Amino acid sequence: MHLLVLGGTTEARRLAELLVAEEWIRVTSSLAGRVARPRLPPGEVRVGGFGGADGMAEWLRAHRVDAVIDATHPFAGTISFNAAAAAAAVHVPLLALRRPGWVPSDGDLWHATGSLAGAAELLPGLGRRVFLTTGRMGLAAFAHLDALWFLMRSVDAPDAPYPARMEVLLDRGPFTLDGERALLRRHRIDVLVTKDSGGAATAPKLAAAREAAIPVVVVRRPPAPEGVPVAGTPEDAVAWLRGVTGANA
Repeated sequence: MHLLVLGGTTEARRLAELLVAEEWIRVTSSLAGRVARPRLPPGEVRVGGFGGADGMAEWLRAHRVDAVIDATHPFAGTISFNAAAAAAAVHVPLLALRRPGWVPSDGDLWHATGSLAGAAELLPGLGRRVFLTTGRMGLAAFAHLDALWFLMRSVDAPDAPYPARMEVLLDRGPFTLDGERALLRRHRIDVLVTKDSGGAATAPKLAAAREAAIPVVVVRRPPAPEGVPVAGTPEDAVAWLRGVTGANA
């Protein structure tokens, strides 16, 4: 059988690792192509968009795809809805592989908001030196905050518009608690902005902020397509796949 994995995440790579040696399945991982040097999963890989839901449906037909697992980033947004529409049109099963969101602990000073624009509105009342970990896309939402200083961390360099007073740190997780503690001290950070991406790779910044009593602006996840089953781990996704295909354990 042929499985399409919509990937780009740690979970998507792990899923490909679990399945690539299996004789009963062929795995193709699809990456959006937004990162210059992505970590490639094992197996077949395609890079680039599909051309919307109709284009994805045509690709599924042309490549005789039997199942789709959407393991994209929780904030990828549009592609998840395109996947739901395409899978329904072609009548192939679809699973969403989503890491659980973060949950606040005692001592956390979290401020939830529904968008980057909402995060920008909150910042002036929370701090002056901002650790911005929402990625290089969407920085225009903060470009008008001339009174604030930003440390922006991402895998690739951002494109304008972005805040005038901003230092860029090019780095890729996983990050350590000691490293995040040192970063907050070195740059005198007094407020953190993050998306609720979930997972362990970037969670140490939350613990470091909690220890330092630094407020955290958390951007909530966008809505997801209704009616699509969800798995929390790659292992659960493999179990689902065996169930819908009848593959032997």
